[in-house]
Amino acid sequence: MATIQDVARRAGVSVSTVSNVLNGRADRMRPQTLKRVEAAIQALRFRPSKLAQQLKTGQTPLLGLLVPSMGNPMYGFIASEVETAASESCGYRLLIGSTQRDAAKEAAFFDDLLAHGVRRVIVISSLVDERHFENAAERGMAVVSYDRRATPGRRSLVSHVTPDNHEAARMAAAHLIAHGHEHLAFATVAGMTMSRSAKIAGFQAAAEAAGLRRSAKVIDGGPLDRYGDAVIADIGRAMGARLAAATRRPTGIVALNDLMALGLMAGLRDGGLRVPEDVSIIGIDGLALGALAAPPLTTVQLPVSAMARAMVKEAMAPWPREPAEDHEIVFAPAGLIERGSVASLRAKAAITGKRRVVRS
Repeated sequence: MATIQDVARRAGVSVSTVSNVLNGRADRMRPQTLKRVEAAIQALRFRPSKLAQQLKTGQTPLLGLLVPSMGNPMYGFIASEVETAASESCGYRLLIGSTQRDAAKEAAFFDDLLAHGVRRVIVISSLVDERHFENAAERGMAVVSYDRRATPGRRSLVSHVTPDNHEAARMAAAHLIAHGHEHLAFATVAGMTMSRSAKIAGFQAAAEAAGLRRSAKVIDGGPLDRYGDAVIADIGRAMGARLAAATRRPTGIVALNDLMALGLMAGLRDGGLRVPEDVSIIGIDGLALGALAAPPLTTVQLPVSAMARAMVKEAMAPWPREPAEDHEIVFAPAGLIERGSVASLRAKAAITGKRRVVRS
């Protein structure tokens, strides 16, 4: 394997000159010198040593991304967009870990990343307690928290990038209400993260505005097991089957996310009900997977690409920074994708009324 010294000898220049070329500092170099160095690099098939760069700088060009689960396609979508943004904007590669939203696992990952020279990390967590994030930031790591707001009134070293979960759920519930649904439910899982709490509040705000607060219910599918967010679809399916067997059920359900919505639809079908004829379902995420469901899933689209670029920009910002209360970027939903999983009760009532008139 060729070394930087081999390149320097072949090009007839100093090692520092080769280093300047490799690090993009050739603006003051004579064109013929630059050409000789580039020709030598190509002829020797030289690749800079990542280990040597890490030893010299104390860090490596890797961006850490910690997700709750590899099994949730939403996190794969986010990871793909983050990887693209990191590669295109600064030439960084992505290093991914799965934490099941466990604070101890997140803290352990911070230790491992720091030990391997990774100094920038994005964490999808939404846990209420972020003290371990602050500890990592105090040790020199640039930490970006995704899917929760900054704690009001608290100065922090951690950046927060998040969709407006309150507005996303409010928009979803308002869509059901606009279609004549008065018996509403928000389907979630046990364990209150910041994002889940915001979604429930948004759902309830829409119901309150329509005078339906008393009939709007939050239904809990139970706790997640050790596989974390990967089993939300299974929990949704079990919840759908229970709802199908119930004597009284909501006509319109806002699901915690698209994966739970797809599970709910499967469970309702298992129980002999039809979506949307018997129960309407709407998700929150905007996964392409929803378009493949039967019927296709109506969902609130989150601006994943824009959020990914913002997270990478925050992670790559100059460090260290001063603690502040405004390290927060909130993205409004990109819109609502109307597909086939929501039925209009107003239209159904109108048709029923017409039929009654004819029969009389």
